[in-house]
Amino acid sequence: MIGLPGPEHFIFIPSVLLIGITIGWTLGSRAARERIEKQRLRARE
Repeated sequence: MIGLPGPEHFIFIPSVLLIGITIGWTLGSRAARERIEKQRLRARE
């Protein structure tokens, strides 16, 4: 018989999701800023 997940899952899983979202947001915003800066430099030329 399969038991229900323990209470630690209700802390661990959302924590991992929040950490992943934070890392993704940071890397994505950094990449977007670099891309915008490259477009600005091309527009000046």
